[in-house]
This record gives sequence, C-alpha cells and structure tokens, in this order.
Amino acid sequence: MQVSKMAAGLIGSEIIRIGNQVSEQVRQGANICNLTIGDFDSKIFPIPAGLTAGIVAAYQAGMTNYPPAAGMGELRDSVSAFLKTRQGLDYGPNDILIAGGSRPLIYATYRALLDEGDKAIFPLPSWNNNHYCHLVGATPVAVPTLPENDFMPTAADLAPHVAGATLLALCSPLNPTGTLFTKEGLEEICDLVIAENKRRGPDEKPLYILYDQIYWLLTFGDAKHYDPVSLRPELRDYVIYIDGTSKCFAATGVRVGYSFGPTGIIEKMKSILGHVGAWAPKAEQVAMGKFLPQTAAVDEFLTSIKGRLQSSLTALFDGLKELKAQGCPVDAVAPAGAIYLTAKIDVLGRTAPDGTVLTTTAELTSYLIAEAKLALVPFSAFGSPATEPWFRASVGAETVESIAAALPRLKAALDKLK
Repeated sequence: MQVSKMAAGLIGSEIIRIGNQVSEQVRQGANICNLTIGDFDSKIFPIPAGLTAGIVAAYQAGMTNYPPAAGMGELRDSVSAFLKTRQGLDYGPNDILIAGGSRPLIYATYRALLDEGDKAIFPLPSWNNNHYCHLVGATPVAVPTLPENDFMPTAADLAPHVAGATLLALCSPLNPTGTLFTKEGLEEICDLVIAENKRRGPDEKPLYILYDQIYWLLTFGDAKHYDPVSLRPELRDYVIYIDGTSKCFAATGVRVGYSFGPTGIIEKMKSILGHVGAWAPKAEQVAMGKFLPQTAAVDEFLTSIKGRLQSSLTALFDGLKELKAQGCPVDAVAPAGAIYLTAKIDVLGRTAPDGTVLTTTAELTSYLIAEAKLALVPFSAFGSPATEPWFRASVGAETVESIAAALPRLKAALDKLK
C-alpha cells in the first residue's frame, strides 16, 4: 500500500505503546499503578459540578449543531475576561481561537508559521514537537536540557540555534517534567528573541514563540507562572499562546482549548482549523463560557484540585527520596506545577532475574510494569536518549494510597536486579 512520505515516516506514540502494555496486564488481572497518561481518572478528579450542570443544560437546550469556526462568541468573551483578570493579558475576543483541545491549536500554529524546511527549536525533553515538525515538514532543532536546570531550557542553551529559526516552542509548566521557568530564566530567553528579531532584515521571517501554558493554573507552593508578553510587552506580535481548560478543570474529555496571539496569525489559524473542522463541541463551549466568569466556583475548584494533586506529587516525591536514603538507585525533582513528577531510576546495565540486561529505559519500563506493577513513561518518549535514566510520572489517574503502595514494589523490583 502506497501512502505519503509524511505518513510513511510518522512515528507512533510511545506513550500509547506503554499504555497498551498496561492494558494487557490489567486484562490479565494485574493491579497496576498507572502513572503514564497525562489524564485524570474522573472518579478521583471529577470536573466542576457547575460545569457538568452547564453541559447537561446546553445539550437539553439543543446546542448540538455546528459552533462558529472560531468558537462561540460568549466563550471568547469569557476567555478574554479570564485572561485579563487572572493573568493581566489583554487580548480581545477576535484574537482568541477556540478548538477541540490544545493539540489542533499547536498544529495550526506550526502550519501557519512554518514552511517546509523552516527551523523549529524546542527543548529535550518536550511533548510532541518532533511530531509536529514532521507533520508540516519543518526542520526540528532539539536542544538538550540539564537536570540541574530542572530540564528547563536556558537562553545559553538556545542561543546557538536561533539564527535562521522561525519558531521557538516553549512550555511552562513543562510536560513531561512538572517544572517551570523562573522569572529570570524566561526574561533572558525573551531578550534573546528580541535581539534576534532586531538583527533580522525586513525580508526575513521573525522568530516566533509558541508558548504552551496549558498547565499554568496548576502550580504549587511558592512556584509562580510567568509568560513572555507579561515580562516583555514588545514581544506581543511574536508570541502565540496555547491554553485551555483541559488540565485546570480535569476536563480533558470536554475538549475546550484556546489560543491567543497576534491578530493576523490567529486569523490564519482560524482558516486552517476551519478547513480541518477541529471545533470544540458547541454544548461544552456554551457551558464553559458560563462557568469561567463564576470566580468563586472556579477558585474553589482550583484550590481543591491543586491541593489534592500536590498531595499525590508530594507522596511520590517523598517516597522516592526515602528510597534514595535507603540506598535505592532512584531520585526525583521537586514538583512545581502540572500533574507530573520527574523520577530518576538509575539501573541501566543491570541484569533482570530472567537474564535480560536492561540497556534502555524502554526495557526498564517493561520490567517495572511486570515486576513492580508500576507504569512510568521514559523521557525517551519525549525525545531524550534511551540511555538517560529519567521518567515522567503522571498522578492524575491514581490515588495517594495507590502511589504509596507502589513504592515498596518498586524497591523490591530494583533489588532483584544484579
């Protein structure tokens, strides 16, 4: 069967592959602590009750036909006010595009800005940027990051690559690490982009920033979220934001994402998605448009979900640190945001009980699923080398009790390695 070169070269999702392993174990009766998927168990983390009621009411009112291609006007008004109140960002309804989650918006950004062969810079690890480059024919420029910087890219990391690049894709809080930019770190990157754009001639494309802040309302402790335009207003014409309600309201299946940025670029993205038809369902848009302005209900939900997520992340972080203190070859990076924790399991090169030498994190992942009944995602699924001993743990689909119960199993499985 002949397919396009793009389709022939497209790589499947490593996270889905691991998920299939977990599903097979569960089918056979295993009780797996599944920390793989960046999602929520709706029994543990239900969406806000007011949002549920609004969705039901919208369907009952017959909101089942096409929404406007750019999104319901009432929802774009609500998003505009929400951004102004919560983040101090002033974007009018016409500068906002609604879609069925953040993925179509990221794709539309890549498609609107990048011609075939154009360079797109992104850090390693990061989620899916390599695949978006493949989809649009862009040249990926993957920049490794360091654990001592919490795997966040620095201006010094990025500086050698900005010449001639069209897009810099950033995410904070970062999927997969659960870490975020410091104010100073993001300011330095912003200044790098400003200087590069000043250097370019009138016939050159500018360097744009895709800023994915889908997790920005889920930060913990003293951690604070920062964004480019708030720090450097002169970047307004060069930053396309990716945002939405999927994560902050545990509403991944509700599929209401939004993007905002320069009017001309957002208009082109509207046209792209108008042809693709990647709309959020009308009833969900209506309900979200009514829920976002309910400040007390939103604050109550965010306080609750952040506290519960932090409890899960802290339980995992403290548990791994305790295992490290006991001499176990593990470690963790303190979680600051999102639903993720970065874990280190440093056993590559050791031999499993069946004689298999674990040479990659993919092999170690399979071993942990089988022996520890614990499923994690290696950073190799996010572009990092398969020999780096780092993993993403996502806590949205497991209870604190399940996480705590998995830690002794992890230690027992690692103790079996020679």
